[in-house]
Amino acid sequence: MVLTRQFRFPVFTHGHDGYLIEAAAGLLDNASPEARIVAEAEEETGFRVTRVEPVFTVFMSPGSVTEKLYFFIAEYQADDRRGDGGGLAAEGEDIEVLEWPLTRALQAIRDGEIMDAKTIILLQHLALNADTLLAG
Repeated sequence: MVLTRQFRFPVFTHGHDGYLIEAAAGLLDNASPEARIVAEAEEETGFRVTRVEPVFTVFMSPGSVTEKLYFFIAEYQADDRRGDGGGLAAEGEDIEVLEWPLTRALQAIRDGEIMDAKTIILLQHLALNADTLLAG
């Protein structure tokens, strides 16, 4: 699987080094969730995904913010790489691309290395459904 590591200032202000491991994600910017995740995946990871599968939609903290997240998964192959990823310099992004097996990512959750909620939710979904998702 492809994950990213990037600096997040709000996390840094809470005593963390600020670098979070995350699934590709971004703001909608008046586009459909499907169109944005395809674009963000390529910008951040360098991989072009053409078929994304909606998983679920959630409110992350409905008691305090209106943020609604759309979760997707997608398959990729080595020949889907279109660039190095790393984000857009114009947006101040400096993103490290990580390719890990699911077992490594799940261990990173247990070890506290992955602390991003959306990423933990997606990885838990993969773990719960690995037999069907990874069989095809």
